[in-house]
Amino acid sequence: MDQTVNRLRPPTAETLDRLEAVVGARYAIRDDETMQPYMVEWRDKYVGRAAMVLRPGSVAEVSQILAIANETLTAIVPQGGNTGLVGGQIPFETGNEVVLSLGRMNTVRGIDAADNTITVDAGCVLEAIQNAADDVDRLFPLRIGSEGSCQIGGNISTNAGGTAVLAYGNTRDLVLGLEVVLADGRIWNGLRRLRKDNTGYDLKNLFIGAEGTLGVVTGAVLKLFPKPKDKATALIGLKAPQKALDLLGLAQERSGRRVTGFELIPRFGIDIVLKHGANMRDPLASVHPWYVLMELSGGGTAGALNDTASEILEHALGHDLVDDAVIAASDAQAGELWRMREVVSEVQKLEGGSIKYDVSVPVSCVPDFIAAVEPACEALEPGCRPIPYGHMGDGNIHCNVSQPIGADKAAFLGRWSEFDEVIHEVVARFSGSISAEHGIGRMKRDFMPMIKDPVELDLMYALKDRFDPNGILNPGKVLPSKS
Repeated sequence: MDQTVNRLRPPTAETLDRLEAVVGARYAIRDDETMQPYMVEWRDKYVGRAAMVLRPGSVAEVSQILAIANETLTAIVPQGGNTGLVGGQIPFETGNEVVLSLGRMNTVRGIDAADNTITVDAGCVLEAIQNAADDVDRLFPLRIGSEGSCQIGGNISTNAGGTAVLAYGNTRDLVLGLEVVLADGRIWNGLRRLRKDNTGYDLKNLFIGAEGTLGVVTGAVLKLFPKPKDKATALIGLKAPQKALDLLGLAQERSGRRVTGFELIPRFGIDIVLKHGANMRDPLASVHPWYVLMELSGGGTAGALNDTASEILEHALGHDLVDDAVIAASDAQAGELWRMREVVSEVQKLEGGSIKYDVSVPVSCVPDFIAAVEPACEALEPGCRPIPYGHMGDGNIHCNVSQPIGADKAAFLGRWSEFDEVIHEVVARFSGSISAEHGIGRMKRDFMPMIKDPVELDLMYALKDRFDPNGILNPGKVLPSKS
């Protein structure tokens, strides 16, 4: 845990009473049983304890909470939908922290179709924002598997990625303005709808991806886009990741900016989806070593992009890039294809222990990275089953590893740190990142000195000291101890 935690104090009964008075007894949870859902990461990898869970209903309440916490040196752990994968939203096991859950702050404050913006509370569920945009014939393009429960404040604080990054960018690229409560309780109102604002430091970007360590995001202005009028979805069988990379280049060349999804899946991923997923069927007549789920979307006449996809695939077949493909004939069929991709991580749990990674390399290096990382994993644990899959279009590969068939699950998971060394070494070889879209949290905190230049780390420490001098905001996350 970061050394700043040592300056903090366990909250006294008086402090807890003061914090409860801000939100009211109904929204201040103290008993362990009711707090439990806030204490556990969904994979059960991190299980914490807390002195209290607070559920504020307004920015003013968040401001009062942080002012009291800063005065009393009480640690605050901001939490959104609790869908994070690196433990950033879970308190430590001491029971001395207070969880700040923003789920009650879930209002869409305003939407402007002409301006292509939507202003929302941090506790808005991502799917609700997508639906609000759809109601005015607009698109909010952030798409991730947890969109039915994750909250936009958490998406912003982790700079979430998803399946449409190659077309629209990460969350950072979708934010125009923020409202943030600082550690001392002051409120920064940066809810600007401007596309251009060249007036000094871009403060919002300090809080995006900071995982609640510099301030608590309470509101945001987000970009909307014209809603695509046409879409084509195809599942493609091919021999190797290099063929997929060549297909990506061809699709982008032939369709312009209309490639909005390009997901790579090995056959093992398809096999476990068919084995464990409900109502799944193999959409291609024969088995292939690798698959690509490709989506084209844009304006124009409905059905035109199916023709574009057909032309791309015919050219690819003629040049030995792909072996077989199917284009969805309806939205329902497209949804079935996307579901195959979306449940890969979920069904992998049913194959026993799985060690999961969220890494990225330059897009051009993806085939060579996979060719290097698979044998490296198998050399460490013979019989293990690597499943590198994910967002090939932006270089983000979820390099997960399933235990050997019949192996002891606990013993396999006990080698997680050894896999860290092996996989991170391969990532470094290709000048990649050990966290593409899930953040650092506590899982990857201690790797920071290995992947960050000392000057870069010094700048991060300086920001933390300036924005949160008492270290109350999500202590022990993102930044390792200076000692």
